[in-house]
Amino acid sequence: MRLIKIKYFIFCFIINITAIGCGKQSQGATSPPVVPPPVFVLNSLEINNSSIPFGSTSYSIPRNTIVKLFFNAAVDKNSVTSANVLITENGITSVAANLTYEKNDSVIVIAATTSLKGLTRYFITVDNSIQSVQKSKLTTVVNSPFITQIDSTDKFTQILDSELLDLIQKQTFKYFWDFAHPVSGLARERNNGNNEVVTTGGSGFGIMSIPIAINRNFITRAQGLVRMQTIVAFLKDKAAKFHGAFPHWINGTDGSVIPFSTKDDGADLVETSYLMAGLLTARQYFNGTDNAETNLRTDINTLWDAVEWSWFRQANQNVLYWHWSPKYNWDMNHKIEGWNECLITYILAASGNKDSIPSIVYQNGFTRNGAMTNGNNYYGYPLPLGSAQGGPLFFSHYSFLGINPNGLSDTYANYQTQVVNHSKINYSYCVANPHGNYGYSNQCWGLTASDIPNGYTASEPNNDVSVIAPTAAISSLPYTPVESMNALKFFYYKLGDKIFKDYGFVDAFSLQNLWYAPSALAIDQGPEIIMIENYRTQLIWNLLTSVPEIKRGMKRLGFTAPYL
Repeated sequence: MRLIKIKYFIFCFIINITAIGCGKQSQGATSPPVVPPPVFVLNSLEINNSSIPFGSTSYSIPRNTIVKLFFNAAVDKNSVTSANVLITENGITSVAANLTYEKNDSVIVIAATTSLKGLTRYFITVDNSIQSVQKSKLTTVVNSPFITQIDSTDKFTQILDSELLDLIQKQTFKYFWDFAHPVSGLARERNNGNNEVVTTGGSGFGIMSIPIAINRNFITRAQGLVRMQTIVAFLKDKAAKFHGAFPHWINGTDGSVIPFSTKDDGADLVETSYLMAGLLTARQYFNGTDNAETNLRTDINTLWDAVEWSWFRQANQNVLYWHWSPKYNWDMNHKIEGWNECLITYILAASGNKDSIPSIVYQNGFTRNGAMTNGNNYYGYPLPLGSAQGGPLFFSHYSFLGINPNGLSDTYANYQTQVVNHSKINYSYCVANPHGNYGYSNQCWGLTASDIPNGYTASEPNNDVSVIAPTAAISSLPYTPVESMNALKFFYYKLGDKIFKDYGFVDAFSLQNLWYAPSALAIDQGPEIIMIENYRTQLIWNLLTSVPEIKRGMKRLGFTAPYL
């Protein structure tokens, strides 16, 4: 028995020693490390063998496009679907495409099965449900936009240049004829606003377009006369007036003021001058001896003679003031100083029959005793007047719709040089395109005041927001005939499906943002009709500069011209 116990003790001792030894050996061992799959990333993106940055927009991409996605590892093809690797139009509609692979499946090739649309925004989308063959998920989501090239095909049939100018004038005239306010006959401010709002200055431009429409056989002389009778009667009998001057905006039904801003609820002398220039143009055109045309001229003279130009000197100062309010008096305190679009205001103020300003008001007020001069060169063109690079092009349009700048001079400038070089500077800036705005070219140019995305601004070289206004180049046709005609043809033939609408060209557009204004504005449509005609026949120039009072007023201010 004793021997059995000893053997049992030795057996247990050996077992325990073995167990302890095994335990120590087990504690000292390490498990094989868990190796995570390598990080799976999209290294780069190419369109037609050119690398493009992730996220930022690429421009002028050909409509037949091959997209390549370069990954850092082979792609698990089973993880790729048409829902996680695709091209979409405007981020919404998927484009039918074939997917193939290159470089041991580390490159996905996307090829659209049909040509993409021109001037359209597309997105290359890759989401993180894609996996590598090692089952790593993509670490990033890619959504890269690109804009395709302009579709260079003609959107309308090519016609003779003279026929094209007829068409543009006729279509644009519909704004002032078909879309005119039904009660007053005046021009509505815009086609996408309050239809009761009629604009004083824009109506002046619309009135100037009536003789053009008659001469071009868009309407008859009798129709034009009836419309003028409606307009003049409304202005004389219904429309609000303050010391003979009209507000910027008027209610087209009852003639009451619609405030342009809080304190701009009374007279607007600059808008009044545009209206008066139109009325005097119509007075010269409707020169018949019958009672209807005679009475029309009499009524126009009543409105013309009622404007108290010198009263707007505000206590006999040697400057004119833009606004006066029955509630706020002169609180806006806005002097009319040059160089800008207001030369016509001083010319008319010096031309009044019953009330006019002396030359000193023009010298001290508008010219600021010569401070409006410039004299610098831009893109090789000397600029006599105004701000650096000339400012918005409407400076060279509004006053010169009726005042012929050819051969016109005074102490401060040769005005033909001013308007021609201003236009060429604007053109040259757009061609140089220092900010790289997509679409700017020798055919697509013109910066002036217009609608912009979510607002309105006076575009010009020092305020370039990538928006082109057709009125800028088209209304410069008398100054830059070749450059403007090229732009007009481009706007019509190449972009016409997007920007030529019921009332002619839309107010503005941006190829950079693929934005096309839904609007047409009276103050932009009118100059197009008028300046095309001045280019063709000088009709409106000849009519307004034939006004005896205008000749007298311009001479009083020191102007010289062949027609004075």
